[in-house]
Amino acid sequence: MRRVISVTFPTMDTKNKYFLRALKGESLIRPPFWLMRQAGRYLPEYRELRQKSKNFLDFCYSPDLAVEATLQPLRRYDFDAAILFSDILVIPDALGQKVEFREGEGPVLEPVRSIDDVDKLSLDGLHDHLAPVYQTVSRLSSEIPQQTALIGFAGAPWTVATYMVEGKGSKDYARARTWAYADPEGFGKLIDLLVEATTAYLIKQIENGAEVIQLFDTWAGVLSENQFQRWVIQPTVEIVKRLNKACPGVPILGFPRGAGILYQDFVKQTGVDGVSLDNSVPVSWAAEHLQPLCTVQGNLDNMALIAGGEAMENEIRAILEGFAGGPHIFNLGHGILPETPPEHVERLAALIQGWES
Repeated sequence: MRRVISVTFPTMDTKNKYFLRALKGESLIRPPFWLMRQAGRYLPEYRELRQKSKNFLDFCYSPDLAVEATLQPLRRYDFDAAILFSDILVIPDALGQKVEFREGEGPVLEPVRSIDDVDKLSLDGLHDHLAPVYQTVSRLSSEIPQQTALIGFAGAPWTVATYMVEGKGSKDYARARTWAYADPEGFGKLIDLLVEATTAYLIKQIENGAEVIQLFDTWAGVLSENQFQRWVIQPTVEIVKRLNKACPGVPILGFPRGAGILYQDFVKQTGVDGVSLDNSVPVSWAAEHLQPLCTVQGNLDNMALIAGGEAMENEIRAILEGFAGGPHIFNLGHGILPETPPEHVERLAALIQGWES
């Protein structure tokens, strides 16, 4: 039998949401919190819901299911933010690339490996294809608790491009990296297309009620310093600039996972309002070098969340204490894993909600 926390949601001025205050640079008594992949397979109610769709993309394009998946963790844990339930690969799917999610294998795409392949893709049907996602965002904006912020998201161009070029996940993304080195003009054409598509997609999410945007650059850490500058920072700069122009005042979170000390260059150059940190980033270093520049988000090891107990609690307290001097949003260094016990997330929520810095 699953255990569900009964939560009473207090009324609150929507302009004074705790999560948004942190992104505006406030240091709060306790940090707001949410968890990447807070909706997902670790929850029994999600696994039951997932059975109602023939495949994962169909699930993402079904507003009834996507709304319910987004709401499930809020009912349990009273997170300060909800994140749209979708996937980063809806963009290549909407551009005309064949995308499948195969059971036990993950995403499989018909590879894009030349300028000719890029030319076959098109922005023309983007918004029609993604209309169900916009409907999900619109419904969530009215169905989530009043004090909860709504996060829209997309994959950053480099990370989305890696899947498009490799045709699936990879350990080293060798084909994408090689193409980027050998033919930067051709690879750049793909990145430019993704900048256009991603920006248009995110603007529509904001128009439908998203209050914050997160850009996931999950595979940023595989690049050299020069390549990181070209394929992670520069596209992010362009997206941030366009979003700020079209939707002024909407905060943007960046997540260049695995960037190491290049996190500092990323924050300084892109103009993001907040940065998500993977669990390899030392809290003391981030507090000194990143927190004075923007809100930091992170960065509990998701394995600690699986382990639970004293080890998890010590890690949580170290992060809370380490970032207590500035604006901070508590999160994981990556997404919740399917084997995570829900009661460990419950304990995490209780610790943070009871914290006073």
